Amino acid sequence: MKSNLLMNFTVDKENKTVNVKREFNASLPQVWSAWTEPQILDLWWAPAPWKSRTKSMNFEEGGRRLYAMVGPEGEEHWAIADYTSINPKTNVKWLDAFCDSEGNLNEEFPRSDWDVTFSEKDGSTFVDVVIKHEKLSDLEMIIQMGFKEGFTIAMEGLDAIFAEKAK
Repeated sequence: MKSNLLMNFTVDKENKTVNVKREFNASLPQVWSAWTEPQILDLWWAPAPWKSRTKSMNFEEGGRRLYAMVGPEGEEHWAIADYTSINPKTNVKWLDAFCDSEGNLNEEFPRSDWDVTFSEKDGSTFVDVVIKHEKLSDLEMIIQMGFKEGFTIAMEGLDAIFAEKAK
């Protein structure tokens, strides 16, 4: 089992995107499930010590996931993922946004357009994430909020889930 898993995180200010390429020691079906099933998403989507808690999820085109990231003191930050395209075990796209516990958008924060592609090679599964923002200032706000650090910690949490399953 590989221990030096690929993690490339780049910010492309010209195109207002974040690009992440991440390798996992797991099969494509396992990785797809981890990104698309609420009971598994809730185990890793928030950066530790935060936890993710899905309130509702309808994983289909036009569907939505409404979830909270819950902090160690019980504080909640709500978000939605509005699914715009799903190609099983290959690609999923959604519009992400902060919101309240009922799914009403928080207009103080930008929406981002996620495009997540899954592929398998040499026993590893690769996830390519492209997160597009409307304005450069939106991209910069998310980076300043610690998105890189938080997403990196979340990816490590997913690694731990796959390592546990491999035992």
